[in-house]
Amino acid sequence: MTANASAANSTPLERDAQLLTSHDAKVGPGDIAIGVIIGRTSEFFDFFVYAIASVLVFPSYVFPFADPLTATLYSFALFSLAFVGRPIGTLIFTYLDQKHGRGVKLTIALFLLGGSTIAIALLAGYAQIGAASIGLLGFFRLMQGVALGGTWDGLPSLLSLNAPSAKRGWYAMIPQLGAPLGLVLASALFAYFLGILSPQDFLSWGWRYPFFVALAINVVALFARLRLVQTPEFKRLFDNRELQPSPPFATLRAQWRTIVLGSFAPLASFALFHLVTVFPLSWVKLTTNESLVRFLLLEALGAAVCVLAMLGSGAIADRVGRRAVLGVSAALIGAYSGFAPQLLGAGEIGEAFYMLSGFVLLGLAFGQSSGIVNASFDRQHRYTGAAIVSNSAWFFGAGFAPLVALFLASQIGLWAIGLYLLSGVIGTLGALFINRELAGRTA
Repeated sequence: MTANASAANSTPLERDAQLLTSHDAKVGPGDIAIGVIIGRTSEFFDFFVYAIASVLVFPSYVFPFADPLTATLYSFALFSLAFVGRPIGTLIFTYLDQKHGRGVKLTIALFLLGGSTIAIALLAGYAQIGAASIGLLGFFRLMQGVALGGTWDGLPSLLSLNAPSAKRGWYAMIPQLGAPLGLVLASALFAYFLGILSPQDFLSWGWRYPFFVALAINVVALFARLRLVQTPEFKRLFDNRELQPSPPFATLRAQWRTIVLGSFAPLASFALFHLVTVFPLSWVKLTTNESLVRFLLLEALGAAVCVLAMLGSGAIADRVGRRAVLGVSAALIGAYSGFAPQLLGAGEIGEAFYMLSGFVLLGLAFGQSSGIVNASFDRQHRYTGAAIVSNSAWFFGAGFAPLVALFLASQIGLWAIGLYLLSGVIGTLGALFINRELAGRTA
């Protein structure tokens, strides 16, 4: 299969995108960066819409038979299914990529993501259909994960390969901006509906609207990404095997050491990720009488601070090297783990300090956690290897974080969350120590 998908295998959206790039228009790093930000923001918006609903909606809507804590733990267990589905999606959609082309694969994956999201928005609750509501929610969440495994488009790698050598840290940070931007949008939207609706109306129909918005954003993101995968630069790199998919199991056998190190290197930031986004909202809802609108707005503010910290991480990394930024930020997260979790039980001021300081650390660390081993892959394994690393890091570092954190905090105390964070720090520092070339200045 060549880079040019045949007309029979092309989608209408893909053909429309081809028209925009059919005259060999030059697409530079700036254009790629915009496409990457749009794509990642849409994915993370989907992600956070579900994450917030898993705290505010699903415990009472899908698990009304359980007490609030147990219901939230059940909800977080279903939340984790997406991270199980991601590697499955990589296997399925790598095959589609090889047989039918990047555009067909990406179109199917994003429509699966959008369809699963809308299906969740239309879900009937336990009161209407009983246990089938639990099964359907779990299935749709798993399908979201499968779809996310298929949305890997190689654009972060394309951005890295087109970035000036002196700006690798800056351009490595750009794909990560989608996370805080998606959180800002999702938190603000839920805060709006919580603020204007009664609790009964919100649980009946208000929570569904953010899921509908997610579908609209996905359509815009799909076209933006299809336009870029049809550029001459992308096709040239595909023909040169820089961005060509390789069989996943063959990639694992050939590049297992790089994949293991790449999966562990960002664990500190990935563990922190859910401990300043999803878990705190659940803890405040379950243990306090504070306004959830206020806390959602605090999350949105923290995400905005995270954007600024990410921008700073890019500039710093280009001066001192990405490896140094990852190592120092991991050490700071280790220090943070020793005292900060207890602040969630210290009232509104303590919560604000926990959230804002956590988001600063998340921005510094997460900003440099994308593709830090891409340059270490053999050229023919780079595209698929990067997808496997991303899936593995999310699975081990973040997939079960809300569930584990809430269980530890409820059974032992908030201080126990620090142990979970510390395990991620050990993973990051260990991977950086084992591979001293990992994420160096030229990575």
